[in-house]
Order: sequence, then structure tokens, then C-alpha cells
Amino acid sequence: MMKRAMMKRTIQILTFALLTPLAFSSFAQIEKYVAGTHYTELRAPVNTKDSSKVEVLEAFWYGCTHCFRFEPLLANWEDTKPDDVDFVRFPAMWNALMKIHAQVYYVAEALDALELLHDHIFDAINIEGNRLQTEKQIGELFAKYGIDEAAFTAAFNSFSVKTKVNQAEKRMQDYEIRSTPNMIVNGKYLVTTGENVQTQEAMLDVVNFLVEKERRLLASSGE
Repeated sequence: MMKRAMMKRTIQILTFALLTPLAFSSFAQIEKYVAGTHYTELRAPVNTKDSSKVEVLEAFWYGCTHCFRFEPLLANWEDTKPDDVDFVRFPAMWNALMKIHAQVYYVAEALDALELLHDHIFDAINIEGNRLQTEKQIGELFAKYGIDEAAFTAAFNSFSVKTKVNQAEKRMQDYEIRSTPNMIVNGKYLVTTGENVQTQEAMLDVVNFLVEKERRLLASSGE
């Protein structure tokens, strides 16, 4: 009787030993990217605009050459993203010039001219060498593409634009952003390039992985 029990226990141990690598292999296939290695889990989730969708936020700076080179890749990604994914741009700032450029972004948004001006703002800084440091320089750029001078001046100095800049500056700490471009998925995960995510293409692949992870969570919570 004791011999049979020992044999049974031996079979159980061997079975566990054989199945464990398969289990870990399966898990590795599901979890293609790992928190702490390929992306960072934010210490506290940040509220998104629409909780029924997965939000993907790009933290960028118009004066960042890496962001400038990222734009074509990001535009292609945006064109092919699922309908239940919200894409949001977020102007990062940790110095005075970045704060001015964040203001440029929110002025263009306030004038409903962001789609028209976004690429031109990048080009002005990164190709033409116009750093857009003053209201005059910015106003001239906007006027070049048909924006009324009075409308620009009103928006540039408006309380609503300044409020959005200040709110964005406060949210920098929530997003734990230290460089650009960075991506935030659903207010939970920070994705950057680095040792384990070496290219911008790889960064978008991690984003896609996290989007699918969040889509599954949303689907399961709606059942």
C-alpha cells in the first residue's frame, strides 16, 4: 500500500515537472512584453476622457527631433488603429520654452486649426530653425497659414488656453514623463524607448500589446 502511494506521488511530481515549462511557455507567449522591462506601470492610474474606450496618449514636444521623426510612424498608426481606441496628444513641458510650445498647441486647438498647423509647427522648428519663442514669431507662422491675426492674439492670451497649459503642466507628474516621445496607454502604462525597447517601431508594438490587453479587460468587464 505504501509502495503504491509512493509511486502515485512520484507520478504527480513528474507530471508537474513536465507541465510547468509548458505553462510558463504559454504565459510567455501571452505576455509578450513585461512590466518593468518593456513598459512601466504608473504608480496611480490617471483618468481618461472616455472610460468606454482605450486611450493612447502621446507626450511630445515640438522642439524634439525624436518626436519630429516619430510623426510619420504615429500618423500611420493612428490611421489604422481600432475605432474603440482614442488617440490623444499631450504637449510635455519641463522648461520655459516647452511651456511656450505647449501654449502653441493649445492655441491651435482653440482655433480649430490643429490639423492644419500641427505639421507646420514641427517643420518651422525642426527644419526652418524658427524656435517659436515669442508671440510675434508664433503669430506670423499662424498668419502664414491663414489664421486671422486678431483671432490668434485673443486665443494666445485667453484664460482658457493658459488654464489648459497649467493643467497639462500639473499632469506631467501624474504621467511620470521624463522624456519625449512617450506613450501612455489607458492612463496606466508608460512606454518609452530604451535598452529593452530600442526603436520607435518597437515602442508602438508595445503600445499595441497594451491596447489589446486593455481591450480584453474592457470586454470582460462589460460581460
